[in-house]
Amino acid sequence: MDLFLSIEAFVKAAEAESFAHAARQLGIGKSLVTARVKQLEEHYGVALFHRSTRAVRLSEIGESYYKDCAELLKRAYDLSARSQVETLALSGTLHIHVLPGFALGHFSRTLIDFRATYPRIEFEVTVSDRIVDPVQEGFDVALQIYPPASNSLVERRLFPVRGVLCAAPQYLKDEPVIETPLDLIRHDFARYAYYPWGDKWPLMKGHECFEIELNPVLKSNSVHLLLEFARAGAGVVYLPTMVAAADLLERRLVRVLPDYAAPPLWLSAVYPTSHRSTSKVKAFVDFLRARFQSEPQWDKALGMATELDSLDDNGAAEAGLLEAGRDGTLQHGSDDAQGDRQDEHGSEGFPDDR
Repeated sequence: MDLFLSIEAFVKAAEAESFAHAARQLGIGKSLVTARVKQLEEHYGVALFHRSTRAVRLSEIGESYYKDCAELLKRAYDLSARSQVETLALSGTLHIHVLPGFALGHFSRTLIDFRATYPRIEFEVTVSDRIVDPVQEGFDVALQIYPPASNSLVERRLFPVRGVLCAAPQYLKDEPVIETPLDLIRHDFARYAYYPWGDKWPLMKGHECFEIELNPVLKSNSVHLLLEFARAGAGVVYLPTMVAAADLLERRLVRVLPDYAAPPLWLSAVYPTSHRSTSKVKAFVDFLRARFQSEPQWDKALGMATELDSLDDNGAAEAGLLEAGRDGTLQHGSDDAQGDRQDEHGSEGFPDDR
């Protein structure tokens, strides 16, 4: 039973002295009004109406219940109306900085759905993969995979950004077989320019990490250029799943070493602490967090496992680490090397809030 709907049906029927008239006011069938009132009577264990073939009238106890229920219904209507007014009152322009990998193919639908709820908010969106300081550059919110540039910024995690090694089927048909991470050394490799691990790739398999040095033939700040490179059969490319998912599902690309992946990064909403209480910024960030509170749809479509997500780029250094040099040998990383990696990327990782 929906208690509010039952109370609403009771109040309307009491005021109209008719289930049929109450049904017309509510835009539902008479039988549904009757059922809801009956559920309310059973819930409280009292008879709220005296019924006849010509009319329904409140019982004595129904009279006392009606006063409280009518007041409760009025307050609920007032809260709903106030919420609608406050939603409509949110207005102005949000200045957003967003990474191209998320902006192209995913972000427009988010904006459309947000503006359906907040139609008076407008957007000015800058798409680039630069590391920005929203305070210095005048952005209300930056959607990025990088840690906040200063302590004056707040970070809210949205979803994990997973990646895959992939290549065109024709490339894999013509080139040497790839069965282990060491086999990648014999292939042309392309990657995004700003991954935190540079050319030393921590490839996770379960809780074991193989660190392999891969000197790319192509580094770019454009994941969409890298996607085209892979489609053309030019080599093996490491791509974010949110960029590669459609090509993988349609078999234009296939995964390479599907049991291995670099630690996931996180796309976060980063904004100045001074904007924490700004209504439109709060509404937008809350909307994003609600929208992406579960696994990203592109990862669900790919059936991506989540067991690797407990290890971020610092966690890789804490796992059983095997290093592969250009000579093709694998060895456990030294404590000094692990320490250097932790110093480079920071010991705190990406906390939920900063």
